Amino acid sequence: MAPALTKEQQDELRQIANAIVANGKGILAADESTGTIGKRFAGIGVENNETNRRDYRELLFSLDKEAGIGNYIGGCILFEETLFQKGADGTPLVQLLQEHNIIPGIKVDKGVVPLPGTDGETVTQGIDGLGERCAKYKAGGAQFAKWRAVLKISDNGPSELAIQENAYTLARYATICQQHGLVPIVEPEVLCDGTHTLERCQEVSERVFAAVYKACLDHNLYLEGSLLKPNMVTPGMQCPVKATPEQVACATVTALSRTVPPAVVGVTFLSGGQSEEAASQNLNAINNFGDKARKPWALSFSYGRALQASVLKAWQGKPENVPAAQNELRKRAYANHMACLGKYHGDIEGASAGDSLFIANHQY
Repeated sequence: MAPALTKEQQDELRQIANAIVANGKGILAADESTGTIGKRFAGIGVENNETNRRDYRELLFSLDKEAGIGNYIGGCILFEETLFQKGADGTPLVQLLQEHNIIPGIKVDKGVVPLPGTDGETVTQGIDGLGERCAKYKAGGAQFAKWRAVLKISDNGPSELAIQENAYTLARYATICQQHGLVPIVEPEVLCDGTHTLERCQEVSERVFAAVYKACLDHNLYLEGSLLKPNMVTPGMQCPVKATPEQVACATVTALSRTVPPAVVGVTFLSGGQSEEAASQNLNAINNFGDKARKPWALSFSYGRALQASVLKAWQGKPENVPAAQNELRKRAYANHMACLGKYHGDIEGASAGDSLFIANHQY
């Protein structure tokens, strides 16, 4: 049987995946849908129209070279509109990223739909036509892709049906992406909604991650050309017993070491409603936990809200505030870069650094 990918395809995928998380770099998740970015804009009194969305994304991508954002951010996930959008002066937004040596990526899923036979659980849609979309995105400059699956902890959930359906769909998406030259980010998010304990989150996360990689292996996914975007293992947002960064690190690294193959290039955590500061502190603790032999992957970040909350607060939709907003992005990107190196000391303040970013049943 011929291999699923040629050696040249494998080499390209591996090089892209490694470049995204090299030297303490992470990912800026700027792939909010039109509806979701509208909610962000509503919080600062900005109208949700194409011009404002363009101006905001251009703000994120056009820092001065001296800011060194490309030393902290290795990849940026885009919404389809942004991938093909041009800035105010006609420069493609993708080009702005490339000028900082930031690799463009693209959200390819079509959101979640109810999973029949379950109590309100969901599965992600978008497999139909995915190959054609991937070819278009690759031609447009994207080098990696993201697909989000959502699982929720309850007294009896997530169900085995929800776990298996989402694992299968993630694996199918990932192999289609690789066939078209896109590095797949595999994102099985166990939501932080609920009163569950740290231990319960670890138990569920291990079940989910194990099922995902069983499905990936069944689909012949080239692991060395892929990235994982999981939740950190934390107590539910409504749990009365909170966890320290060191406890989060222990539970998270333990769950990963039991379930994620060493061949996977990097683990780029989602922030999952944590405050900007908590997301940085927990990532720092994860990188400092235990010995390196237990952590064969780059342990990095793929943050949306935890990189942008202070940016939005500083911007307020006003052109004169762009430099201040860009400085907030630089500070948070640097903080998380240092956390990837295990050298973040909590000494970087931001406009919204301590604010909770939790949104119940969060959808992009």
